Amino acid sequence: MKIEAGVASDIGRVREGNEDSYLIEPPLYAVADGMGGHRGGEVASQLALETVERLFHEGRGTLTEQIREANRAVFSRSAADRKVTGMGTTLTAAMIQDDVAHLAHVGDSRAYLLRAGAFRQLTEDHTLVGKMVKAGEITPAEADVHPHRNVVTRALGTEPDLEVDELDLGLLEGDRILLCSDGLTNMVTEEQIQAILTSTPDPQDAADRLVRAANRAGGLDNITVVVLDVAEGDSERNGVPPTVALASAGATSRTGPSAREGARPLRRLVRPLIALAVVVVVLVAAFTAFRAWLDGRWYVGVADGHVTIYQGIPAEVLGYHLSHVVVETNLPASEAEAFPSHAGLVEGVNADSREGAQAIVDQIRQDLRRQRRAAKGAP
Repeated sequence: MKIEAGVASDIGRVREGNEDSYLIEPPLYAVADGMGGHRGGEVASQLALETVERLFHEGRGTLTEQIREANRAVFSRSAADRKVTGMGTTLTAAMIQDDVAHLAHVGDSRAYLLRAGAFRQLTEDHTLVGKMVKAGEITPAEADVHPHRNVVTRALGTEPDLEVDELDLGLLEGDRILLCSDGLTNMVTEEQIQAILTSTPDPQDAADRLVRAANRAGGLDNITVVVLDVAEGDSERNGVPPTVALASAGATSRTGPSAREGARPLRRLVRPLIALAVVVVVLVAAFTAFRAWLDGRWYVGVADGHVTIYQGIPAEVLGYHLSHVVVETNLPASEAEAFPSHAGLVEGVNADSREGAQAIVDQIRQDLRRQRRAAKGAP
């Protein structure tokens, strides 16, 4: 199999430094998200991937064994250096050999597969809310907005021994694998990620667009994305330069396929091609601006009879809905609309942000509780 890769890493709009790192060393690809403060997180993610890279070059052990050795390296450094005490890092890696991707994973960074239009998460989040979802205590939608959604229960460097999740994935031509830190998935919905990956053929363009989408949504964390495309054929470089791309500081860092030599244009085609290019650029710019504006719109409406948070606007154009469900609550919309302050839910109640929409939902929940207490005669 031939692999073409795109990668982008960005500090985001809030953090002072980039604690993410990535490793591009075909056939090995990895993403790590450091924890423990700016310095600690940066050291942890870099040290982990440097250890994995070194062991990979030395041919020592399997990918899982290399990650366990990286865990010991981070744990030892954390114990020996007071400046980085308590540091840790997530790590999600893919070793691609022939037509199989060997995945190894710890933490809440993620791996996804896009195959024939279907998009699914390959890894399991090692988080507190992940355990709660698995136990049936909360729904995945509730996990997305849970106040403890960022509490990681397993990471490199926090314990001397480490359990690593493993998965072997048989590859098909046309598959697209995404490795990413939670700076992407906490800001961009899976539906949006799928839409970008589906509509952007070039892996580097897809990586760049995903990072831009996370920043448009607020960029509350560092964002790192690796997009891997599977194609037929053999390539010594697997579609990327044969150098390690390990980054954790600064703004956007990226690498991609080497430049292709273009064909010599014919003079009679130059003007029509230029005109077409201008039209395309204008249309793309207009669409991008519209999508950016749309992604910043929020409202509270109704879905399946329940109060629901939507991203977008409550409108439809040519059969295309300009919004999508983000969180469907268990609050009955019919009871909520009985309050004059919450009338108009069916048409949609606009909010300035996701937090504003959540505040509306919280108010509805409080009003319903008060009404039910009053009906029962409770004080």
